[in-house]
Amino acid sequence: MSAQRSSRRRNVGTFPTALPPARTLEVRAADGTKLHTQVFGPPDGYPIVLAHGITCAIRVWGHQIADLSADHRVIAYDHRGHGRSGVPKRGGYSLTHLASDLDSVLEATLAPGERAVIAGHSMGGIAINAWSDRFRHRVQQRADAVALINTTSGNLLSEVDLLRVPAPAQRLREQTARRALQTFGSVPIAGPAHIAMRRFVHMLAVGAEADPSVNALICDLFAKTPAVGRGHWVRVLTDSLGPGSFIDLDGLTVPTLVIGSTRDRLLPIRVSQRIADTAPNLARFIEVSGGHCSILEHPGVVNRELRALVELAAGSVRGVAVGSAYTS
Repeated sequence: MSAQRSSRRRNVGTFPTALPPARTLEVRAADGTKLHTQVFGPPDGYPIVLAHGITCAIRVWGHQIADLSADHRVIAYDHRGHGRSGVPKRGGYSLTHLASDLDSVLEATLAPGERAVIAGHSMGGIAINAWSDRFRHRVQQRADAVALINTTSGNLLSEVDLLRVPAPAQRLREQTARRALQTFGSVPIAGPAHIAMRRFVHMLAVGAEADPSVNALICDLFAKTPAVGRGHWVRVLTDSLGPGSFIDLDGLTVPTLVIGSTRDRLLPIRVSQRIADTAPNLARFIEVSGGHCSILEHPGVVNRELRALVELAAGSVRGVAVGSAYTS
């Protein structure tokens, strides 16, 4: 291992072995599905809401929760079909469910009239995008700002970097990506599939320079996510955000932080750039090195940017003049 790579790994820091003490809530979604929710930090702290990515759970935010909950109220929840949340009935998976669940968590955890900074990684960012489109009247009521981390607004299969092919073979690339994602999304993790899964997850989700503990955590979370939940969500995302399909971001009117990774194979940096180019109220666009899991690979950068976003939001609330970007 080169000295440079060793240094980068040391800068990640040790992943917290346990989350800080929390108050646990069982939020009920609009259709009755249980959404496991935890609230960390001082009850009177400024609220930051965290929405994780597909096949993950609350603890993937361990670095952010450990840091931000020291002086903020951090609210995190498991998506339906993930972690300790319920598995919905048939038909209970869609972008509308994803958006509605976020709205239910906000309604259950924020005081009347209270607004938060809402951050989403990967599918969590899609949840924020879908919420801003389907619940436009709620954005100004519940959000001071949002952070979209390693996420997308659409055209998913055309962007996944599984297979490099010439332009005329683009359709083949999309079909290959669909089959691969749906197969690995729904396969039970046992025997030889476990080894194949680890290799596939490492290739798509984790940067080559990441500490080995990052891959171990992501693989563990993947394996512990019910196969039925994984399978349904992969199908929803590949079908709803297929070629040429995009979530309308016009409702995303609050200051928006966008973070993308230069070697992200699942949602390449150009996807984050597209969001930054189309977000109505871009606050800042950050590029980091590494793979899809910047919240684990570069937690210090992500934490710093989230704190800066909170300061931006607080300045706006106090009536302080704020420009289109803030300094890191």
